[in-house]
Amino acid sequence: MENRARSLRAFLRGVARLQRSFTIEAGPVRATGIPAILIGVTGVVLAGGVAAALSKGVMRLPEALGEARGLAEAVTGGGSPRLPS
Repeated sequence: MENRARSLRAFLRGVARLQRSFTIEAGPVRATGIPAILIGVTGVVLAGGVAAALSKGVMRLPEALGEARGLAEAVTGGGSPRLPS
């Protein structure tokens, strides 16, 4: 029984050390400990969702990019500016 308690204590010390040493800094956002771990896990889940969405819509991607280019040209006033000759 004492061996189990000692093992559990050692495990919890290791988790506490990991929790203190885990830090994420991105621009003005800084997180340490459990919040940093949660932010990391959230980032992985979001990246998986984006990858799944892109894989489902890969057939429509060229059409969407063409429409986005047309929209950008319409907003900026047409094509590239011409120099007077």
